[in-house]
Amino acid sequence: MNWPRFLLLGTLVVVAVASRVLPHPDNVTAVGGLAVFAGAMFRDRRLALGLPLAVLALSDAFIGMHVLLPLVYASFALSVLIGRWLATSRTVPGVAGATLLGAVQFYLVTNFANWLVYDLPTGRGLVECYLSAVPFFRNSLAGDCGTVAVLFGLVWVAEAAAPAIRERSAHPQLA
Repeated sequence: MNWPRFLLLGTLVVVAVASRVLPHPDNVTAVGGLAVFAGAMFRDRRLALGLPLAVLALSDAFIGMHVLLPLVYASFALSVLIGRWLATSRTVPGVAGATLLGAVQFYLVTNFANWLVYDLPTGRGLVECYLSAVPFFRNSLAGDCGTVAVLFGLVWVAEAAAPAIRERSAHPQLA
């Protein structure tokens, strides 16, 4: 096992958990960015999917549960799959595109579910639901972009500074 890389990635995950339970602006957390990051950085699909979902489960134990959680978890799982596209080529445009796609699908999925569960399902109600959620989308996108910039940036800097942290193709779980 590449312990230096594992410790670096594990530390970044712990920071993501803290970002969700510490005080923060609405929807500005590290979970969306962590989901894309985990999908791109962990070869083992169970680990890539398990980390963001574990972050959600741990933090939801403190924050509280609600009826939309299954769709929220599914949406973050989809962001992990989006991040998987980056597994072989982690370019800045690719990471930016995956981050944007992850944030957009989260906005679309969770607000559609919110409309179905909490509003009288009408076409006008759906439009109003999406429009009223735009400020939350901006916050979510800002959180995802910031998280992705920090996570990928730290890994790129660490890999350049310490060759022991670079990925090893022989390792089955870590990219």
